[in-house]
Amino acid sequence: YRIIDPIFVKAGDPVASADGAFGKFTDSNNISISDIDKVMITGVGSSFINNKLYGIDTQHVTEFECVGLGGLYLSKLSEAIIVSMGTGTAIVRANRDGLNDYLGGTGVGGGTLIGLSKKMLGVSSVDNIVELALTGNLDNIDLRVSDITNKDILPGLPAKTTAANFGKVSDIATNGDIALGIINMIFESVGVLAIFSAKRFNIENIVLTGNLTTIPQAKPTFEALSAMFGINFVIPQNSQFGTVIGAALSQFKNAKDILI
Repeated sequence: YRIIDPIFVKAGDPVASADGAFGKFTDSNNISISDIDKVMITGVGSSFINNKLYGIDTQHVTEFECVGLGGLYLSKLSEAIIVSMGTGTAIVRANRDGLNDYLGGTGVGGGTLIGLSKKMLGVSSVDNIVELALTGNLDNIDLRVSDITNKDILPGLPAKTTAANFGKVSDIATNGDIALGIINMIFESVGVLAIFSAKRFNIENIVLTGNLTTIPQAKPTFEALSAMFGINFVIPQNSQFGTVIGAALSQFKNAKDILI
């Protein structure tokens, strides 16, 4: 099985988004509608699609099943904690034997990023928020362990470890500092929740999926958490499409046949 040039389409209406994405995808890849047997759909927006799509039967798939399947497929792992960072964040424990166990999640995610940035910075475009954050300095935003003690709290706990997100906001903090602080708070909050889940089940790998994984600050933030907690965070290629790839794979009966 192979992935054919996944695309991302923005639209205010979920039905318009599905129609637009499907039409653009088939046209860009010269795929004939007559060659498609069915369309697998998932996510909360899919509840608005009750009929056929371009005359093709649609099949709804549970989102958490798709999160697990997509994360394992992209990472080539046989077992992992899969994190889907969308508007909010979902955490799933998955393995090749077909386990897709929803462990919970948090309301912290892309919606948090846009909402806080709009209110605090007057900026709601993710691209603009990220560009601002590239100029940011967390020393002007976060309270670090080194700010509150000169002694080791725990062996291996770096002095730069966050003690309180936004716990030391400077009067001279720039918009870039604030943007970086928001991004860092989201990634650290999600990362720690995922680590707790991994530790609970003695799982070494956490696979990150969803649109937030494409933000450049994601990799260094999760690398720091990996070093601190001894957990391996993985951001696979095409990570932003993890859930929809899982939806496509869900039509197969046996996960072992496709997760290699």
